[in-house]
Amino acid sequence: MKSKEKKLTAILLCSAMAVGLCACGGGSSGSTAAASAPSAEQSSGQEASSGDAPQAQSGSMDTLEGWGAIVKEKSDGKKITVAMASHPSTDAFQQMADEFIELTGIQVLWDVVEETNLKNKEILDAQGAGNYDVFMVDAFWMSEYASKNILIPIEEYALDTEITPSWFDYEDIMPAYRDGIASAGGVNYGIPTAGETRFVAYRTDLFDKYGKEPPKTMDEFLELAQFFNGKEDGLYGVSMRAQRGIHFASGWMSLMYNFGGGFLDQSTIGTDDVKVTCTTPETVESLQFFTDLLKCAPPDVGSYTHEEALGAFLSGKTAMWLDATALAAQITDPESSVVADKVGFVPTPTGPAGDGAALAGWNLAIPQSSKNKDEAWAFITYMAGKEKAEEYVKLGGVATRASVFDNQELQADNPSYEAQKAALVAAEGLVQKGLSWIPQHESINQILEITGGYGSSVLAGDMTVEDACEGMQKDVEDLIK
Repeated sequence: MKSKEKKLTAILLCSAMAVGLCACGGGSSGSTAAASAPSAEQSSGQEASSGDAPQAQSGSMDTLEGWGAIVKEKSDGKKITVAMASHPSTDAFQQMADEFIELTGIQVLWDVVEETNLKNKEILDAQGAGNYDVFMVDAFWMSEYASKNILIPIEEYALDTEITPSWFDYEDIMPAYRDGIASAGGVNYGIPTAGETRFVAYRTDLFDKYGKEPPKTMDEFLELAQFFNGKEDGLYGVSMRAQRGIHFASGWMSLMYNFGGGFLDQSTIGTDDVKVTCTTPETVESLQFFTDLLKCAPPDVGSYTHEEALGAFLSGKTAMWLDATALAAQITDPESSVVADKVGFVPTPTGPAGDGAALAGWNLAIPQSSKNKDEAWAFITYMAGKEKAEEYVKLGGVATRASVFDNQELQADNPSYEAQKAALVAAEGLVQKGLSWIPQHESINQILEITGGYGSSVLAGDMTVEDACEGMQKDVEDLIK
């Protein structure tokens, strides 16, 4: 699969996570596309032939070859089994596997399935047979996995210089990912390998024409949307997802936390008294802002998922767009976008409560039940380390490291990288507040359906913001109690 094709696949897959509870994945909550990958167990590579692999350079782990030789001697040809979702990052890992096998002598058995089946398979295996050595884990499963003691704390390996070479560079992983999507209860359980946040794309030609600057605050965002709305024939101010239900809730959450709002008091999740916060002044204000913003969108915005919202911007119908960073490559691709050469990107604007944006993605992790933990860590070290990060992204993997976002060659291929990095710094605001972008409550899908349904009624003019928030407060309380 060519690079652009892989990026497009990644776009379709990664955007699904923000609609529901998946993250950059094949979609337990509505994904409509999946990367081409095996759906049954298959062996990767032939038995490594002794004598062909590179030898250690004075026994040093400072080089890939030296590390590989050390691992090869210790592992003695062991085989590991990895549980993976059908995803562009999995495709990239599989293409990188032959060199890993040659370097380390570790054989890899792949079990690649759709995300809808992956979680159940992992949980059952961790509680029973323990056949898997590496898990691919959605960020939104981390809390459950941690509560069930399924994974080892990954820093036990990542910070151990006896087994982890300097070129792995744990600190190079963007903090929002490292301490956000890989964490539960303040403990990191995985190494992020694919992620996304949300940011704003804007038409530089229109902004230059009318002497406008891209928005830095939520107030400026709304003012600009109102300014451009109808400024030219067929032009609207903004495009966002707002289809009734989960899509509306997802779009709302793109800016909710910047106002200090939320559906639940996340500090109470897991207790016997989970507090619903749909009627707090901050949540009410955020819904009012979002519906005011949507008045500057195309009139059919109430039917928009992320796909229709993106399409409106790609066709030049809107001056701005707020959605997933994973979609940026499509915006800058002249084959799919009429605004490809006249677009800029900035982080989600700061709100009254500061910064905060979506955080979701995938990790590689080691289950407690693995019988080959050291070999599993060697696999993760190679696949997710800084040394191979550029190759991984070129093969279709999704950036999670600062060094990738700063790479000039990759920046030229994806002009949004600089803004993506800035957006991740803004998204770290959630991590610092101890918040998960999608609250990790067992009934979250139903909660998003309820809140998004009431929000849609406000957009349609059938309810006031205050009545809608009162209604969702009662319904969510009834649901969780």
